[in-house]
Amino acid sequence: MPQMHLYVSKDIADEVKRRADKQGVSASRYLADLVRREVADEWPPGFFENVIGGCAHAPLERAPALPMEERDALAPRRDRALPGHDAGAANR
Repeated sequence: MPQMHLYVSKDIADEVKRRADKQGVSASRYLADLVRREVADEWPPGFFENVIGGCAHAPLERAPALPMEERDALAPRRDRALPGHDAGAANR
């Protein structure tokens, strides 16, 4: 199996060690699992059961639509002509 070497600050190394100890694995195993998850080209195990099926117990309900908002109509600006149009033509 190929080996990879990397350099990180002491703070990062200490945090990796702390998280690895918390999971009960070596720092090497912790980093290998982290890299594997990040570069995997597939869904993690249990993804569809835990995420997609997470709402299976309670059906989703759509909230009632809100009333349409009343807005002022847009009025053309008479002080600026559109390209290809005469600004004063609209007032004639």
